[in-house]
Amino acid sequence: MADKKATRESYGAALAELGEKYDFLVLDADLAAATKTGMFKKKFPERFFDCGIAEGNMMSVAAGIAATGKNVFASTFAMFAAGRAFEQVRNSIGYPHLNVKIGATHAGITVGEDGATHQCNEDIALMRTIPGMVVISPADADEAYAAVEASLNHYGPVYMRFGRFAVPNLTSELKNYKFEIGKGVLYREGKDVSIVANGYMVHLAVEAAEMLAAEGIDAEVINIHTVKPLDTELIVASARKTGAVVTAEEHSVIGGLGSAVCDALSENCPVPVIKVGVNDEFGRSGKVPELLEIYGLTAKNIYEKAKLAISKK
Repeated sequence: MADKKATRESYGAALAELGEKYDFLVLDADLAAATKTGMFKKKFPERFFDCGIAEGNMMSVAAGIAATGKNVFASTFAMFAAGRAFEQVRNSIGYPHLNVKIGATHAGITVGEDGATHQCNEDIALMRTIPGMVVISPADADEAYAAVEASLNHYGPVYMRFGRFAVPNLTSELKNYKFEIGKGVLYREGKDVSIVANGYMVHLAVEAAEMLAAEGIDAEVINIHTVKPLDTELIVASARKTGAVVTAEEHSVIGGLGSAVCDALSENCPVPVIKVGVNDEFGRSGKVPELLEIYGLTAKNIYEKAKLAISKK
């Protein structure tokens, strides 16, 4: 069993460690303990700025810093980074294409007891619409660390989505793994159905593929950690091989990974696609395992939807 760690933990560790190698500043909106940017603050207090509970202002400050030529991270919960501060992200960061990296933690249903107001299932949809914005949802701790370093070597705005709940670290088990913005990762080759996932859902996609294998069904599993720019080539190639696709994401089925995959396939390789994610509804407060069951974010549901997709070929 792979070790479990929340991607927000890896985000904080990456900032603290990479701060020795790269010159950048970190901003937070009074949530350093939760976003884990406190690790960076402890190590580099002169390069850390708490902007208070004023997320829109924080994004404007980040834009101003970036305009001077500095690398800067702006961190808060996904609900506030993508929701409350959308106008500033769009107009002050996206429009001038500034070098701001947004670290958005506590995304999705796995925020748990914090409830609907904090369970942001719309952030990827919002960020995808901003021209030039890179959108990344890493699968586990190792990939989260790699995403942070890759963002530092990419010029332009980047939105990175991190979770609160611990997830198995499967990346460490992959051979010849290399994180590249805009390039997906093939976890398992198959011929009967493609399961395209990202973020928290990747390990569940692998589990579902194992369940399918027990019935003689060969599922291909792909981790599309970068929703924008999308690895259309890998997705289309897999769809052509299997003829059916299931997408899995801890996000609304409207405007997220599933929508991006459907856009790509409708233009290049129309095949049956079934989306697993949060349907057109808000979250609710509860224990994470119970919420995952309620919203169908489970290996069993992916497994069932994969069989349904195959039946539609």
